[in-house]
Amino acid sequence: MTKIPERLKELRLDKGLKQTELANLLGIKEVSYQRFEYGSSGIKLDKLIQLADFYNVSLDYLVGRTDKK
Repeated sequence: MTKIPERLKELRLDKGLKQTELANLLGIKEVSYQRFEYGSSGIKLDKLIQLADFYNVSLDYLVGRTDKK
């Protein structure tokens, strides 16, 4: 099972951000971002890279391959 949804939520909450703010950052609708966090929709690699850069974490961390940010 992928860790992407839980990592996205964890990082967003750690920064005190709303889903709307992340959706705006990615240039997508809020409902699309919500689906990423709920795990009901996949996320494209370019969006994962954008989020990893924003949060200053590795892609491996986002996808759950490591616990080291």
